Amino acid sequence: MTSRNWAMLLHLSVLLAGPVPVLGLIAPIVIWQIKKEEFPELDAHGKEVLNFIISMLIYSVVAGILVFAIIGIFLLIALGLIAIIFPIIGGIKANNGELWHYPLILRLIK
Repeated sequence: MTSRNWAMLLHLSVLLAGPVPVLGLIAPIVIWQIKKEEFPELDAHGKEVLNFIISMLIYSVVAGILVFAIIGIFLLIALGLIAIIFPIIGGIKANNGELWHYPLILRLIK
């Protein structure tokens, strides 16, 4: 497999959080850590994906708290859509050889 394939797989592995929530966190980290030495360009993709996961967790906690103010329900729906759409876009871009910077994320890991 090429670096583009691994980068695409890295982004799309976030979608495993749907059927098994823990896999959506573990799989991208494992792929990133194992393959970043072999494919140095994969390091930037791994950081981007990890920042996305951390940001989504933070936003979900805040939206969960805001459920009591009704607006949290709409935020959780929006976050659910973002959690599906953004990794797919990231995977497509990675397969094209581009690094896609996820919008709306906190850049905690640089």
